[in-house]
Amino acid sequence: MLVAFSLTPLGVQTAVADYIADAVRVIRDSGLPNRSDSMYTMIEGEWDEVMDVIKHATEAVAAKAPRVQLIVKADIWPDMPNPLDGKIALLEQHIAEATQD
Repeated sequence: MLVAFSLTPLGVQTAVADYIADAVRVIRDSGLPNRSDSMYTMIEGEWDEVMDVIKHATEAVAAKAPRVQLIVKADIWPDMPNPLDGKIALLEQHIAEATQD
């Protein structure tokens, strides 16, 4: 399972990096494959372990912010090995094949 999610602290100043840094530490400490960018964090794993990490990351933000918005998008693809990198590799393969035609 691959999950992309976004946490937004509400009721705080414009710069939120300090709030999000606490969440990213929780995610990285989980040991699950993950990647963060400027909009989302993606995490790979089994349903219960991924949702547990998202819960703890949300709680880390909520410890400092009066309100937290959570957006979650999941890709449940049982036959895809290592979806965090596997989906991109599959895309790159299709791009390369189209270029060769």
